[in-house]
Amino acid sequence: MKVKIVLKVLGIVLFWEALLMVPSLLISIIDNSYEINAFVITIAATAATGILLSRFKFGKPEMRKREGYAAVALSWFAVSLFGALPFYLSGSIPSYIDALFETVSGFTTTGSSIVRDVEIMPRGLLFWRSFTHWIGGMGVLVFTMALVPSIGGHPVFLMRAESPGPSPGKLVPRIGESSKILYIIYAFMTVIIVILLIAAGMPVFNSFIYAFGTAGTGGFAMDTLSVGAYNNPWIEWIITIGMYLFGVNFTLYYLLIRKEFKHIFKNEEFRLYCFYTVLGVALVVINVMHRFNYNFFEALRHSAFTVSTLVTTTGYATTDFNLWPMFSKSLLLTLMFFGACAGSTAGGVKSIRILVLIKTLYYEIKHTIHPQSVQTIKVDGKSLDDDALKSILIFFFAYVAIIILSVIIVSLDDFDFMTSFSAVIATISNIGPGFEIAGPMGNFADFSVLSKSIFIADMILGRLEILPVIILFSPVIWRRN
Repeated sequence: MKVKIVLKVLGIVLFWEALLMVPSLLISIIDNSYEINAFVITIAATAATGILLSRFKFGKPEMRKREGYAAVALSWFAVSLFGALPFYLSGSIPSYIDALFETVSGFTTTGSSIVRDVEIMPRGLLFWRSFTHWIGGMGVLVFTMALVPSIGGHPVFLMRAESPGPSPGKLVPRIGESSKILYIIYAFMTVIIVILLIAAGMPVFNSFIYAFGTAGTGGFAMDTLSVGAYNNPWIEWIITIGMYLFGVNFTLYYLLIRKEFKHIFKNEEFRLYCFYTVLGVALVVINVMHRFNYNFFEALRHSAFTVSTLVTTTGYATTDFNLWPMFSKSLLLTLMFFGACAGSTAGGVKSIRILVLIKTLYYEIKHTIHPQSVQTIKVDGKSLDDDALKSILIFFFAYVAIIILSVIIVSLDDFDFMTSFSAVIATISNIGPGFEIAGPMGNFADFSVLSKSIFIADMILGRLEILPVIILFSPVIWRRN
């Protein structure tokens, strides 16, 4: 392990985090609010640490796989530790573990919260809280690579360790240019959401807050009733469609710009994503329409919003789906587990892995019936090698194992099973709300410090898809050779 190159990357990331806090500071100054000093101290400390670490010099620049994974995992821990300081130092969130929970939930675009009355939080902290969604949505390392020159070697390992999905790729030969393209598309779509929300009647500041959550598929709201507080069908449909579009692999948007429409509609992951979301909406509409005396359009509006917010792991709410029939809740829990597409800002297992697991099962059934047949598993016409299949199966096993272990530990709080189980699913899948106490109208404030620590670990494990964090704590990776 070449530690200096890891520390240099960490320093660059922290320096940019300090700069990204400046807009929140300016909002606090405009409002003459009490958190100004907290932002000044945090920005100074973060920038100083970043500058100190970025001054590390090394010989031949070489970013190998182990350095890439270590840099990503350490960067996510570091930005969360420093990012929590404004909440803690201002006294808005008196407990540091709670402030860290809120910040990790923001950067990982989870949206789970411990804040009981978000409406009394000052605008500067509200902006920083939701802006962490936007920064973390595409990835803090991807953001850094879009802004600063390559540090040499193979920076693709940074993107591979941080980007959701089994096989993130480069859009163009240079990884820095790929990062810029991703962020240009990301920023453009975010601006469109802001403009549409303002046109629909939402105040300008609120529009930025909800656009950040929609784009990052995060879910932090500035209203206790979330999006439902506005009771505006136009706003709900804008966010519904926005969440769904940000759950699509961003590579497809690049293909859309290049007018390669054929490749978009042939993409098997995108087709599966469309299939199970449309099916989910239809089934929920049928299940809730007569139970709650909704007319068809009301049922469609609430069902489409709820399916979109949970399948993309955003976590906004227009209604308390915790009160819906068990069939709808079971279906929503399944969609929470599935998630959206790889290469999007969404969490969950990802539809590409679900697709590969389905194809693997189908292949095994055919092979059992016809033992002499030789077949390969293909996605979009390309054969998957054994390493790709092995990595998906290992991820799935680790994902389930972490869920089981986390539920066992969280159950020490002695809440009901649905609360404990859904809270773990909500955090490791970066969804936000679960059911019962952790439901859309509840929060995570009543959990113990131990449980909150488990949730923090689960959120980071889920966002980085387990491997980089596990590798970081492996003694082998820190050996020099």
